[in-house]
Formats: sequence, structure tokens, C-alpha cells
Amino acid sequence: MKYKLLASLIIITAFIATLSGCLQEKEEGPIEKTNLEISIEFITEIQLGNLNTAYTYFTSEMKSQFSISQFQNTWDTITSLYGDFESIGDTSESVEEGFDIVFVNCTFSNNYYIIFKLVFDESKQISGFWTEKIEPISTYSAPSYADITSFTESDITIGKNPWILPGTVSNPKGDGPFPCIVLVHGSGPADRDETIGANKPFKDIAWGLASNEIIVLRYDKRTKVYPEETAILTNLTLEEEILNDVFAAIDLLKSYEKVNQSRIFVLGHSLGAMAAPQIALENDNISGIIMLAAPARPLEDLIYNQTVYLSELDGVVDETELVNIEFVNESRKKIQALNITTDEQVLGVYKSYWEYLNNYDPVKTAEALSIPMMIIQGLRDYQVTYEYDYLVWNSTFSNDPNVYLYTYENLNHLFIAGVGTPTNSEYLNEGHVADEVIDDIVGFIKGEI
Repeated sequence: MKYKLLASLIIITAFIATLSGCLQEKEEGPIEKTNLEISIEFITEIQLGNLNTAYTYFTSEMKSQFSISQFQNTWDTITSLYGDFESIGDTSESVEEGFDIVFVNCTFSNNYYIIFKLVFDESKQISGFWTEKIEPISTYSAPSYADITSFTESDITIGKNPWILPGTVSNPKGDGPFPCIVLVHGSGPADRDETIGANKPFKDIAWGLASNEIIVLRYDKRTKVYPEETAILTNLTLEEEILNDVFAAIDLLKSYEKVNQSRIFVLGHSLGAMAAPQIALENDNISGIIMLAAPARPLEDLIYNQTVYLSELDGVVDETELVNIEFVNESRKKIQALNITTDEQVLGVYKSYWEYLNNYDPVKTAEALSIPMMIIQGLRDYQVTYEYDYLVWNSTFSNDPNVYLYTYENLNHLFIAGVGTPTNSEYLNEGHVADEVIDDIVGFIKGEI
């Protein structure tokens, strides 16, 4: 049961915690202690199972946004996925935007480390607490289809101040010109590899395509690089979260001599796939779009349905899960009615975000495009599903010769093979984007299918 909630690292907690900035608050803090000492005390209380005590370290503002039951559920989920808390490792301190920050690196028994980020207010209460980084204690192994001798990689940046983002270009050896593609992340604060547990699906895709003479640009998402800054944007929409950075990436690729200017593609995954038709509508440089796990439903419905699915996996929905389901459902109703004040956050973002999405239909937007599209779906995906999402795309475009629709029997939301009932815990098992997905994407980009 306890692995159910951390679609965090995939969608629900990731979406809520990341865009909103996180948890928050402590009634009375030991002023005489340093922030680092308080951080160690706080993490130790959690390790000992004293979450009620740890909760008192949060500010009242934070408590109003993050209940004790949500705190308990989140920690239970972390330990069920990453194992028992083992030890506190390195710590560091910094100052960001005038706030004192402490980072605490902790190890867990399933061979993972998590860096927790704690933000302190002037009274030494914790006004922010979230996971800065979750990584397996292991190194990435290249998929079989990657020929690392056939391309080089270079670090780049895209965008302008105050939103400069680091990234990587995978560049095939040779003179070109080569087709190129920008990879667009799903929900939450993703890095350039779209790291989820032990998996790096965007790195798989980049290396697979670069091995087939396709230039690939991937970058750290804006909400990953600037979590606090994006969290307070009351006017945040998909334009600021995704589209503007994709356009900056395309502008950079256009400056490369080896790029075939008539073969510029965009690949979006999950929320990135939802945004892909709008990206293409607003940018005439794009030759085609590829949508992996493309939602056809509103985002708030996806979040609600995933919450219910994960809660029901063990056949028993407990009280904490019922509270969480009801919270998400009430939030969904507010979003659908746009019953949100301009300074109110719902599921971690302000009214502007939901207003934008309420006026955006990715399927209808795709119908307005004349460029080739590729829509692909894993049949083990419980987040974006065959029944409620893919079939909408299929019924709309099955007779369109410009649209290529593919399904894959054993693949999950990350397009990695699995067996049995799909769960979010399988994302912790190391795997790679399936060979056939890479082959089909290459064929689409090169016009060979």
C-alpha cells in the first residue's frame, strides 16, 4: 500500500511539490541552535518515526498547506520505495534569495540517496522542506542500441536571464547535415535525462537517436533549475513552464551548421506530449512532433485518476488514502469551475496555470496542424492510459496519413518493459527505453516509415 503515493516522483507529488515549492513550519524553535543542528534534529526525528515531533519544526504557513497525514503518507511512500533510512551523510549550507538553506544527504537501504533541502525563516523555523535530488547509488549503463563511439556530447545553455538553463547536445560525428530534435519533459522538476528512480529515459532516447545520425538537445527543466522562483509566479502557464524554453532550444539548434534546417523535430513525454501540439502551432520551424504517452484528458483528471489507482492497488483504501483522494477531488472541482482566487494555489500552482489548461485542448490543437505527427503509447501505462487517452487520439487521427500511431504491449509510462500489474515502484527497477521505440522514432524522423 505504501508505495502508492509517490507518483511524486512521477506526477502527483512531483507536480504539486515542485511547482508549488513544497512543505513548510515549527511553532517554537531552539533559537540558540544553528540551522544545521536543527536540520539534523529534524531528520533524526523522522528517522526515529517521530513524525509528530518533526512536524512541529514547520512554520504555521507550511502546516496550512501540508497536513500531518500528508507528511506521514509522503514519508511512508519514500521508505517503501527507497528502503529504510540508513544514515545521514554530507551536509551543506547556502543562502538563496535571502533565505538560509541546509542540504542533508541521506542514504536508504534500497541503494538510494536523497538530498533533502530545508529552508529556514528568521526565527529558525523550517519554512520549506523537499527532496532536492533522488538518485540510485550506481552508474548509468548504456542501452544496447547506443553506439557511444558514433557521437559526442557537449554542455550548452539555453534561454536568457533570468531563466538560463543547462543542457546537453548529443552530436553525431560527421559533417551532416543531420535532422535534430528537442526533448520535452513531463510534469514536475525533471533533469535533462528525465531521471526517475534508476532510469534515465531521455538519456536513452538521446543516445539511441544520436547513434542514428540525429542531433538531440535535452536540458534541465525550468522548474528543476529555479524551483523557488517558478513556485511564486502567479502568472505561470505552460508558456513559462515549457514552451518558451523549447523555443530557446530550437533557436540554439538553428545556429548549428550541421543541422538540417528543414528537419527540426520536437519530442514530448506526458505533459510535454500534451504541450507538443501547441509548441508546433506557435513555431513554424518545427517539421514534426512525437508524442510519448500523450494525455487527451485534462491534467486535473489525470492527477485524480492516478491518485485513486495507486490507492486501490492493494485492494484496501485506508483513511489516509481516502483523505488524499478527497483532497485531490475537491481540488479538481475547483479547477474545473475555476473557483480559484488569483493569489490561491491549487495542486501547487496558481489560477493562471489552470485557466490556460482549461482553454487548451491538445487534440483539437493537433487537428489544426499540417505537419507529420507520431503518437505512441505503452499498454502498461497507468498514468496516461490506452483506454482514456490513446483511444481519443486514435479515433481522431486513425485515417490521417500524416499521423503515425503506435502501441507497445509490455511498456510502461517510461516506455520500459515490465510485467504484471503496473505500479510506480517499478520505476525504481533499472531498465531502458525499448529498442522498438527507438527504431520507430528514428524511422519517423528520417521519413522511413
